[in-house]
Amino acid sequence: MEKKGSLKDETSLQQLLVYVVAVALLGFCMVDPFNVGPVGGHEFRPVRHAIAPYKRVMESWPRDNQSKLRFGKLEFADQVYGPESLEFDPSGRGPYTGLADGRVVRWMGEGVGWETFAFATPNWSEKVCAKGVDSTTPKQWKVEKKCGRPLGLRFNKESGQLYIADAYFGLLVVGPEGGYATPLATHVHGKPILFANDLDLHSNGSIFFTDTSTRYDRVNHFYILLEGEATGRLLRYDPPTNTTHVVLEGLAFPNGVQLSRNQNFLFFTETTNCRLMKYWLEGPKIGTTEVVADLPGYPDNVRINEKGQFWVAIDCCRTPAQELLSHNPWFKSIYFRLPIKMSILARPMGMRMYTVISLFSEEGEILEVLEDRKGAVMKLVSEVREANGKLWIGTVAHNHIATLPYP
Repeated sequence: MEKKGSLKDETSLQQLLVYVVAVALLGFCMVDPFNVGPVGGHEFRPVRHAIAPYKRVMESWPRDNQSKLRFGKLEFADQVYGPESLEFDPSGRGPYTGLADGRVVRWMGEGVGWETFAFATPNWSEKVCAKGVDSTTPKQWKVEKKCGRPLGLRFNKESGQLYIADAYFGLLVVGPEGGYATPLATHVHGKPILFANDLDLHSNGSIFFTDTSTRYDRVNHFYILLEGEATGRLLRYDPPTNTTHVVLEGLAFPNGVQLSRNQNFLFFTETTNCRLMKYWLEGPKIGTTEVVADLPGYPDNVRINEKGQFWVAIDCCRTPAQELLSHNPWFKSIYFRLPIKMSILARPMGMRMYTVISLFSEEGEILEVLEDRKGAVMKLVSEVREANGKLWIGTVAHNHIATLPYP
């Protein structure tokens, strides 16, 4: 009898030991002392965010079964580095685009090629900032704050001035001859604009632009998406008074912004919540927002065409696993603290991204969907601009531009 009792006690001790070791390992993983995991060494505060049900969105979203975007043409390979936004000046020259190395460049035709048009800051130096094809890699992140990162671009068609939303230097402007950009809005209510992203110009002179987060800058934008935090804002700069105002706050990664043809409303995208939003500037709904469309992926910029329709650039697609994380921040807190690299953690999430671009009416009707499911031309997309019988497609992540004849 004593022997059986001894074995039972030994088994209990073994079970207790296994339990203690398991708890210790879990604690070790949670602490991640060697900062191996995606949020290692970071104050990670995930929250639940408002994203439409995955099944409802994906079942109703029209697909491009021919993957028509794959027929696009890859242009200017390794000549432009992370061309996020594409613009044409009042004379039709261009495109102009902002690069990951802090410059704005413009295409001057085959004879001349690309030339530097503007710098986001007078601190720019070729030695520090110009990293060529490596500009779209983490090698550039260490110097982005010094060199600048021009994102959204817009021309004033009357004055020829180019307005720039720079991720680090805020809202900028440069004259028709180019050069060093002049800061217009770097703070609001005494606090710095941390992540200026995109902009559009109203005919009354006001400039609407997005500030993606009040907690994270562009280099750390990954945490905005992981946490689901909603500290982003839509801002308005008024030139006559040189003042900046908060139009909307509490936004989850506000990104692209585009005024309607009549300028009675504007569209903006919320990347984290995968949706296209409308903010009313005039009429009975003035000052209110509404969801225009829930999207299958993560939207970036939105641009209007001559018909008053809107092209939205989307990195596709959402997955059921991502929805699980969105609705359960406690699980997200554990999962992304594991001492495992993000490239491995992403696999169960099904995070294989590809490009989708979609055309919307003012009412949010889907008019066109073009896809590149295999990433033949572009895996990640930032903007779609319809001009000169083509779709000009920019990307913050790659070193080229894509074009597709349209319509």
